Amino acid sequence: MGLFRNYYGKQKYKQYTRNGLIAMILIIVAVITLFPIYYMVISSFGAPTEAGGASYSLIPKSFSLDSYKFFFEYSEYSFRWILNSFIVAAVVTVSNVFFASLAGYAFAKLRFPGCRFFFFLLLVAMMVPYQVTQVPLYILVVNVLQMQDTYPALIAPTLVTCYNVFLAKQFFTSLPTSIIESAKIEGCSQPQIVWKIIMPLSKTILAVMAIMTFLGEWNTFFWPFLVCNSEQMQTIQVGLKNFSFANTTYFAPMMAGATISALPMFILFFSLQRYFLEGVTVGAVKG
Repeated sequence: MGLFRNYYGKQKYKQYTRNGLIAMILIIVAVITLFPIYYMVISSFGAPTEAGGASYSLIPKSFSLDSYKFFFEYSEYSFRWILNSFIVAAVVTVSNVFFASLAGYAFAKLRFPGCRFFFFLLLVAMMVPYQVTQVPLYILVVNVLQMQDTYPALIAPTLVTCYNVFLAKQFFTSLPTSIIESAKIEGCSQPQIVWKIIMPLSKTILAVMAIMTFLGEWNTFFWPFLVCNSEQMQTIQVGLKNFSFANTTYFAPMMAGATISALPMFILFFSLQRYFLEGVTVGAVKG
């Protein structure tokens, strides 16, 4: 009995030590991950004049909303930047969820001439680096189609992405074909099968696509920077660069704008968090 207690005590001590080390590592990782967000938010409450200082403190000398006021008064298009980002991100998100899901279903459950060939082209397109396509895409949109400084120029290149089609296809492949066959026996047409059966079963993957697409489009900088010359059509990410100059940077107002631009992402993620967590674990457990 004494040997058992001694062994049990050692095992319990090892377990507590292991759990303590894991918790410590997770806390350190969490602090490192959350520190940029903390610094962004805390810096946004500093005075606008504090931005030009050479030393940046973790806690501003004074807390005020002057930087937020400075951000909106700095340019007459400050509200327009946020609106532009929301319009572009919302349209691209809805378009990707709609068209990518339909294309993914077609690749997964329908058989048509050239199905495997077109899916192979899709995989090849996914392997092409994003930066490689920017020059020919810019020539097409700006020089050929003459769409510079317009919403179509910002939206068209990402109306449907290869990754979302691939993601939807992989999910729909995991759905049993017997459901579709049973629906056909009951007299359902293909559109009815998609909207009444497939889509309700695909809320998780659609939520994942919506979150990832919205976040990616909201945060994108390079493409809007290329096709938007006027300040009126800039998105929020491009508009923030207007607070940086050769000799100084309005750091606190820039952080205020970054904090404002991060709010829609936080709201979207936490509102769809349940579906997102279910979606990223699809296929992880069988049975």
